[in-house]
Amino acid sequence: MSASGGTRAIVAALGANLAIAASKFVAFAFSGSSSMLAEGVHSLADSGNQFLLLIGGKKAQREATPQHPFGYGRERYIYAFLVSIVLFSVGGMFAIYEGSEKIRHPHEIEHWYWPVGVLVFALIAEGFSFRTAIKESNELRGKLSWSQFIRRAKAPELPVVLLEDFGALIGLVLALGGVGLALLTGNGVWDGIGTVCIGVLLVLIALVLAAETKSLLLGEAAGIEQVKKIEAAIVDGDTVTGVIHMRTLHLGPEELLIAAKIAVRHDDTATEVANAINAAEARIRAAVPIARVIYLEPDIYSAAEAAKGPDPEATPGGPTPHAAGH
Repeated sequence: MSASGGTRAIVAALGANLAIAASKFVAFAFSGSSSMLAEGVHSLADSGNQFLLLIGGKKAQREATPQHPFGYGRERYIYAFLVSIVLFSVGGMFAIYEGSEKIRHPHEIEHWYWPVGVLVFALIAEGFSFRTAIKESNELRGKLSWSQFIRRAKAPELPVVLLEDFGALIGLVLALGGVGLALLTGNGVWDGIGTVCIGVLLVLIALVLAAETKSLLLGEAAGIEQVKKIEAAIVDGDTVTGVIHMRTLHLGPEELLIAAKIAVRHDDTATEVANAINAAEARIRAAVPIARVIYLEPDIYSAAEAAKGPDPEATPGGPTPHAAGH
């Protein structure tokens, strides 16, 4: 996924959220609407989240060091996970608390034109930000549905901005409904109910983001299409006759580690095998440019060994060997 595309979407969302947050707090000061306060905190949290994504993107660009030989690509995943925490705590839980307080101690909304005007402005600004995120995502989404794109994307920025903007638009509609019903009925409880609904929405979005970024932090393999390209690039039909087994791992959104055991002919010389490995690495990088770290181990293919399947003791997270005497 293009880092530049994600950055454009983040900057658009950041500008929109800063302007919206300021307007919402002004509306809260004049009207006393808890929905406006919750939405203001929501926009402020979103602005902080965009700063976190920009910081993560910057830190991920650092060069590898002896202590971190595979680089810092996963910084983007870490900061995306922090976004889910901020959205859950600062946005969601605060809104639920504020809404419950307003339900228990309702008061009439004053100067109704402030919250209504700000909500209409916020809908326009958030719509612009959401449109930018959709445009950038469509360049990368291909034939995937939106849910598939969010679940399979290896770069966290665009899915985060998409979910935040979508949640913000729904939240604004809920806030407008709560304020509208409070004005129509003269009962401020509706404003509190709208605020609680906003909080629940933010918590649900935060949980989805946390689940997706947790998977990325644990380490995800390359996509199916990329795996097929890699396997096809490894085999040349001459020296390299097949792939015995292979593992892939995203070191970052645009950095892929590949480790494979490849089958070579039993009568090939060491020089021929070394040249075949170098050629295979070049083909892999040409087919999948994000393949940054490649380890290829030559071996003689054995049908009998292949029939046994993978060794569970050699698989990370597999069964632990029994201690001696047990």
